[in-house]
Amino acid sequence: MTNHIVLYEPLIPANTGNIARTCAGTNTVLDLIEPLGFETDDKHLKRAGLDYWDKVNIHYHKNLEAFLATVPDQQYLYLITKFAKEAYSDRDVTDTSVDHYFMFGKETTGLPETFMRDNEDKCLRIPMSENIRALNLSNCAALVIFDALRQQDFPGLEKSHLYDHDKLK
Repeated sequence: MTNHIVLYEPLIPANTGNIARTCAGTNTVLDLIEPLGFETDDKHLKRAGLDYWDKVNIHYHKNLEAFLATVPDQQYLYLITKFAKEAYSDRDVTDTSVDHYFMFGKETTGLPETFMRDNEDKCLRIPMSENIRALNLSNCAALVIFDALRQQDFPGLEKSHLYDHDKLK
């Protein structure tokens, strides 16, 4: 089983870099659907990901259709959008025998409306007030992936660790 964070046409390199770092820390695959709003060798993208780029499993897809062709069972594709009726935390993603794909739209326009309408049963939202248009993309990706990992009992991750200079000893 593998979890995937899927970014549809991301525009802001710092967001993608932060998400890449989250992916490295959680053994999550990062799927990037082109066109991207930046070059992946962009200095801001690398700065946000720090020195973890070699630890990130990144898959590039030429377009949405090319990405969808790689998803073996679209039952496990989840579209994260503020327009959904169901909260992301209400979806059961405990099945560790399959890959789970959490797709986020571009920062300015989100996911394509027609695609969301055709897949309304896959749409999930992060509860928030009406005080803002949206939460930051990298924060949203972290929220969703850590809830999925919590439901899956954090597979492959250290739930505790002792450091040589542990501040809590």
